[in-house]
Amino acid sequence: MRPLPVRLPPGCDLRHALESLARDQFQDGAFVLCGIGSLIDPRLRLAGESEEARYEGPFEILTLSGTVTPQGAHLHMSIASSAGDVRGGHVVYGNVVRTTAEVLLVQAAGWELLREPDAATGFLELVARRRQVEDEP
Repeated sequence: MRPLPVRLPPGCDLRHALESLARDQFQDGAFVLCGIGSLIDPRLRLAGESEEARYEGPFEILTLSGTVTPQGAHLHMSIASSAGDVRGGHVVYGNVVRTTAEVLLVQAAGWELLREPDAATGFLELVARRRQVEDEP
């Protein structure tokens, strides 16, 4: 496992920044194991919906996880408003970091993560392929 702990500064687009980091640091893809931080006016795509939901104001990132491949990210997060109301869903573009986002990316040694079309879902879905690591027999 190759970890990469990162802090994203204010003003970053959360998804764009994670996709860019993964492209630069993990050409074979990576897992987003966890993340916390804050967002301003966050956006989520909720289960079964095609349009994104938008929320006004500052929100805390309670959880963030998923995968990032050369074809893009599949991330889910839960967020809490200043009143403590919690929402969760699929991370879309346009989630702007308010003060910080602290994220742990991890590459699984010997594995290549890709997204390929899936006939059953109609979406690009995760495919994990085993690669031989240099120090393996």
